[in-house]
Amino acid sequence: MLMRAVFRPFSCLLLALSLHSFAAAFATHTNDAALTAWDFSVVMPGGQLQPLSAYRGKVLLIVNLASQSIYASQLPALSQLQKTYAAKGLVVLGIPSADFGHEELSDPAAVAAWYAKQNLDFPVAALATLTGVHAIPLVDFLTHSPKAPAGGPIRWNFTKFILDRSGHPVQRFEAPDDPASPDFAVQLEKILDQPLPDTQPAAPSKPAPRHSSRHAGHSAAQAA
Repeated sequence: MLMRAVFRPFSCLLLALSLHSFAAAFATHTNDAALTAWDFSVVMPGGQLQPLSAYRGKVLLIVNLASQSIYASQLPALSQLQKTYAAKGLVVLGIPSADFGHEELSDPAAVAAWYAKQNLDFPVAALATLTGVHAIPLVDFLTHSPKAPAGGPIRWNFTKFILDRSGHPVQRFEAPDDPASPDFAVQLEKILDQPLPDTQPAAPSKPAPRHSSRHAGHSAAQAA
């Protein structure tokens, strides 16, 4: 009886510690308001990591792509935006995914080959998971970080996020929003015309925090 009485509080303590560890393990990075896009990486078709910090000071337009979607007709307009505004600091980045209606090819090599044939003027990452527990952390940052625009989780292919020169998502356009429209250009130009904040460092003062990048056929981590 004495051992049982002693064991019960000990068991409760172990359970409490386990629950605390479980909660900590599933806490998202987006609770950190200091995070920017420069803390993340994406995997490119060749398997190499592309740190977004390489685009520090640029304006990013990140789009989740799907080659078999009716919205794939937006690809030429996205490519034209890259050509038109590259000199002002725009970088369009496409991330293919089959998570929405299975409208992307399932083979990573076929995905890379399809986009290569389109002769796009912007980089396209490797096939990625953008929903569920295996979604790449960048998606959580774009949709749920403290400064993220309203809209919640990505609902369909060709959702478009504009990030300012500080690396924060500041504008969101849904799948039907045409990147060739005058309104899209107006909103984009407003962000491009904003100067780089004086507080923005020219280079990271310390190694970026670790963020895993989960793409099809890859499980890579950004070096800490």
